[in-house]
Amino acid sequence: MSVLNNLFTRSPFSPLQSHMERVAACVEKLEDLYDAYTHNDYERLNRIAEEISELEHMADLTKNDIRNHLPRGLFLAISRADLLGILALQDTIADNAEDIGVLMTLKKFEPIEGLEDDLKAFLDKNLEAVRHVHKIIRELDELLQASFGGKEAEKVRQMANEVAYLEHEADLMQRKFLVKLYNMDETLSYSNFTLWINILQAVADLGNKSENLANKISMLLDVR
Repeated sequence: MSVLNNLFTRSPFSPLQSHMERVAACVEKLEDLYDAYTHNDYERLNRIAEEISELEHMADLTKNDIRNHLPRGLFLAISRADLLGILALQDTIADNAEDIGVLMTLKKFEPIEGLEDDLKAFLDKNLEAVRHVHKIIRELDELLQASFGGKEAEKVRQMANEVAYLEHEADLMQRKFLVKLYNMDETLSYSNFTLWINILQAVADLGNKSENLANKISMLLDVR
């Protein structure tokens, strides 16, 4: 096979998909982290947070490897800048997962009575957004085969809209959670309140950045 044919037929998305698999592995560990937290198992909580950090590091190594070896030729299916933009957005999701692990281990604090279900639902909604955008990344090869058009493009646009809706639902849940949190000033210490605010924002950023990633891919369709 000639060099030109190789450039035309090689999928530029395989490295992105490999990186996103590592990102998803970071995020999925948050369910175990939450379980350890609800059972006051601080030893397990710290161990899982360390595992998330290690997974995030592996994702970073993959990201750096892609950046260092990405071809600068003229025959990529999408521009080098767009591909690197997608990679950077994926990376922010792994960073967020690590941030949550760090925040949850800064001090020993018990679950807030009456808000356990709200927190779990909020976490699940943001995890769902990450899983949906992960599906979009897996769909990129099919999108390439369809020349970024037709039914496949419409399918990806719809998937991106679903991510946006999940992020919107998560926003509404966050507001309700914050209302309850701000009305617990007599029972919640200032340090715990501040920590919870930071945790909630880090969890919300999983959905926010998933939406940004989905929008980035949608923009690739709109310019073609």
